[in-house]
Amino acid sequence: MKRIAAVLLALAALPALGQNIDQLQLINQAEFRLLSEDLGGALAYRPQTPTEPLGVTGFDVGVGLTAARIRNVQILERVTSDSASGTIPVPSLRLHKGLPWGFDVGILYAALPSSNVEYIGGELRYALLLGGVAAPAIGVRASLTKLRGVDQLELDTRGLDLSISKGFAVFTPYAGIGQVWVESDPRGVAGLQKEEFKLGKAFIGLGFKLALFNINLEADKTGDVEGYSVKLGLRF
Repeated sequence: MKRIAAVLLALAALPALGQNIDQLQLINQAEFRLLSEDLGGALAYRPQTPTEPLGVTGFDVGVGLTAARIRNVQILERVTSDSASGTIPVPSLRLHKGLPWGFDVGILYAALPSSNVEYIGGELRYALLLGGVAAPAIGVRASLTKLRGVDQLELDTRGLDLSISKGFAVFTPYAGIGQVWVESDPRGVAGLQKEEFKLGKAFIGLGFKLALFNINLEADKTGDVEGYSVKLGLRF
């Protein structure tokens, strides 16, 4: 968790992507595959909440920030009009709602500042075990995200994961593993073809209460992309 905090504190000094992705014609198919793996890992759905269901009347609304560390910065620079950082800050708005019978639903909207990159996403989670004083909560989640704003690229992710969490006083640690399927389709770019592949995913996190707020810290690895996230929200 110290590593998560250090990375997120450094975000204040990072420039955003700050450029539009609009130069895909400058890369070849192999480079497009690597770019797609980076973007798929960076834009895949991140839970940013413990596994325990909210209950029928429960709501969780908050703002999140993820530092996604990509591997192929030089390719990203080529498809934008200027230099790019190896760590991409991704701010997001998030809402979770509890449903009957152990189901929860969540939606998100994210946009990179000063860039044409934005995406929407959602999840449906089912509690295999509701959790309690002595037992952990165990849940399975189906998720998806869809890239918007980039005329040259359509990119979708679909995820499936299994997670576990257990509350201890005001702290709730959680962890999970899963898989993400990515479809990356260049639009109107000669010489590039659609890529479809899957990425492994693993994550750990910690939710805790601070006064009126819920704070969530999370670290994940999706493919080769490492993500470090924080979310500040209200849960009721």
